[in-house]
Amino acid sequence: MRYIQANSDVTNRFLKSAFATDMCYMSTEQVIHWLLEQNKKVKVTINKINFDCLESWSFDENKLSHNSGKFFSIEGINVKTNWGLIPEWDQPIINQPEVGYLGFIVKEINGILHFLTQAKIEPGNVNYVQLSPTLQATRSNYSQVHKGKKPLYLEYFQNATPNQILLDQLQSEQGARFLRKRNRNIIIKIDEDIPIHDNFVWLTLGQLKKLMQKDNLVNMDTRTVISGIPLGSFPAEVVNFFNIIQTNANTIHSSFLKSALTDGGGLHSIENIITLVTHLKSTFDLNVKQTPLSKMRNWIIDDKEIFHEEGKFFKVIAVDVEIGNREVVQWSQPMIEPAQEGLCAFVCKEIDGILHFAVQTKLECGNHDIIEFAPTVQTLTGDYRKTKQGDLPFLDYVLNAKPEQIVFDTMQSEEGGRFFREQNRNIIVIAGEEIAVELPEKYVWMTLNQLYTFLKFNNFLNIQARNLISTISFI
Repeated sequence: MRYIQANSDVTNRFLKSAFATDMCYMSTEQVIHWLLEQNKKVKVTINKINFDCLESWSFDENKLSHNSGKFFSIEGINVKTNWGLIPEWDQPIINQPEVGYLGFIVKEINGILHFLTQAKIEPGNVNYVQLSPTLQATRSNYSQVHKGKKPLYLEYFQNATPNQILLDQLQSEQGARFLRKRNRNIIIKIDEDIPIHDNFVWLTLGQLKKLMQKDNLVNMDTRTVISGIPLGSFPAEVVNFFNIIQTNANTIHSSFLKSALTDGGGLHSIENIITLVTHLKSTFDLNVKQTPLSKMRNWIIDDKEIFHEEGKFFKVIAVDVEIGNREVVQWSQPMIEPAQEGLCAFVCKEIDGILHFAVQTKLECGNHDIIEFAPTVQTLTGDYRKTKQGDLPFLDYVLNAKPEQIVFDTMQSEEGGRFFREQNRNIIVIAGEEIAVELPEKYVWMTLNQLYTFLKFNNFLNIQARNLISTISFI
């Protein structure tokens, strides 16, 4: 496998695409109209059903699983840990051990790298159609366990040569909902012309980031792939030159770009940050054991839901789905429905002339390696509006931030193939002197360049952190 070097031609091409929002294959305004048209064209019917109406699924006291033994199952787990205030609990979780593809085909058009993006309908999307990667498929899907058609463009990924691969990572999914789940995030470059199907369009990286400024247009899978794109490191004079020609001086875009491209100047070294997370992984325990669904404490199972007795967290439901342009047009499946929307936020602060991000280390029961880096604030399993003041670091600060401090604030959907109409508020806040350099225990300041460094490797940044990083624009 070929490794991409910093400051290579590849990173330069990605940077050029990140700055491109005009002279594109299709204007950003046309893309929004095109998405509306795609939504109108496809018949979508989604209904909640009882568990005993699920086709090809079996539900017994142990688990809810597909008869093929593939796709995924809903299972019960017992969790014991010395992290946090709750040492033990039971819950349902999605067990999907397969590694799926989340992949983009990219191609230079008019000298600018474009991403082949799909208008894809998922049963859990709040608005049905969202922009997804070229290929978004589990192994069961592309192996045709469902006896449907193969996903479009699959062969380009299966036959990609090392020289075509610009990005190739295994990245985690939601650690509180999936049991050690990972997907292959991959970008491959082609030079030849290929057929473009009706619900696909070429977009630049800059356009995708601009579309993320709007609610629920760019899906979670696109965001996680984009977050890992290497941008390289450059000397200070080169970064300053980029800022002069590409951004307005003294804007937040200039600060983001400097933080992204500057190798050095961080409050902490990469080595010290690794020592921190290694210490936490060796100090805190995470013991997860499977338990029958019927034996889970504090959870209730009826004909159509598995839910917590206090109405908290989430519930497991069943849906019947009909979508006209999918590989299989009709099916039924279980899904996870949240109890409420969540909040994910980064608090940033300039330290020694470089923008830093307050990053928390977070243990979640489904994590592959105990601890992952998470946003400054991440509250998905409880109602953040009801959190007692002072109980969650930085939550009150984020909720009371002044409008001029907020540089990003949108609703973004979680993965619509497993989560039913789940959307979370995503915020980036710029802090001043009111936030001290000294952080609470288990938090650390990191530059954007350092975050990109950890993104090169598996299981360091959780999906909520990656989603927020993907939204950061330099124009």
